[in-house]
Amino acid sequence: MLALLGRTPLARITVPLPHPHPGFWAKLEALGAGGLKARAAVAMLLGARERGELLPGAPVVESTSGTLGLGLAFAGQALGHPVVLVGDAELEPAVCALLRAHGARLELVERPAPNGGWQAARIARLRELLTDLPRAYWPDQYNNPDNAAGYAAMAAEIGDALDHLDVLVCSVGTGGHSAGITGPLRRRWPALHVIGVDSIGSTIFGQPARSRVMRGLGSSIHPRNVRHDIFDEVHWVGPVEAVDACRRLARGCFVSGGWSTGAVALVSAWAARTRPGAVVATVFPDGPHRYVGTIYDDDYCLRHGIGTEGAPAARPLEIPHPRAVEATGWTRCRTVVDPLRGSA
Repeated sequence: MLALLGRTPLARITVPLPHPHPGFWAKLEALGAGGLKARAAVAMLLGARERGELLPGAPVVESTSGTLGLGLAFAGQALGHPVVLVGDAELEPAVCALLRAHGARLELVERPAPNGGWQAARIARLRELLTDLPRAYWPDQYNNPDNAAGYAAMAAEIGDALDHLDVLVCSVGTGGHSAGITGPLRRRWPALHVIGVDSIGSTIFGQPARSRVMRGLGSSIHPRNVRHDIFDEVHWVGPVEAVDACRRLARGCFVSGGWSTGAVALVSAWAARTRPGAVVATVFPDGPHRYVGTIYDDDYCLRHGIGTEGAPAARPLEIPHPRAVEATGWTRCRTVVDPLRGSA
């Protein structure tokens, strides 16, 4: 099974989002076995086995909003470990069914924690499970350096496919793939400009934590795998803009995905448009299938106040510092800070 990992295609995206642009490259991780986070999942389990932290056949327990869960389901099967996942009540029914179909045991928490939201609630339940399963291993995707190391092969695939790269656009959640591919690509192209893409309501780059509709990118906690120092700028994107980009991708070039895909596509198209001649690349973490009942469902969008009519702004709102203004839609900041340290 491990031979199925990675080697995903790189597609040229030229569909207007919504404005015309010269085009950018997108790594289509939905077309790899286990999806984007199978790379990190395999790396974390192999690293733990090498260090003796994960014993043969021992269970793996982890918190997930879906994508890592699918990756761990793949890694668990490939390496012979049962997988126990802690999700939450907002996990899409299709993903719950898929995780169970792949043999994962799924536990769902019913309400977010007062401090730390759904992620804190999931981790609290995870810690309870660790006491019930004494041989269990917790990869801790938010802080495990093997998470980022798992993306070295992706960086090599991008580097081998392109003659040059000027701008890399990465969604940021656990910080794994942004940290894992930026280092190798910058060693190849030292002037590489890196843009981090976060969700409004996420606290990763110093904005206040709020309840978020968007899943996959963003966080209500501070994962230590996020390397704030690698980013030249950060953009916050809202659900209206992400939905618009996802639907335009689906209609215009067939290739689409979820919240992270819509957000990075919007920013990548803007980067290609505002930097004439620059080679821009990004990663589409997953495909559209799990979002049929959310992003692509008019009733869901209406219930969540996400308008599907009209085009988003042509450019982001510019703010001088993450704490200057709370982002409520597409916003850009060229000052990148680590909120736990106060500076990058």
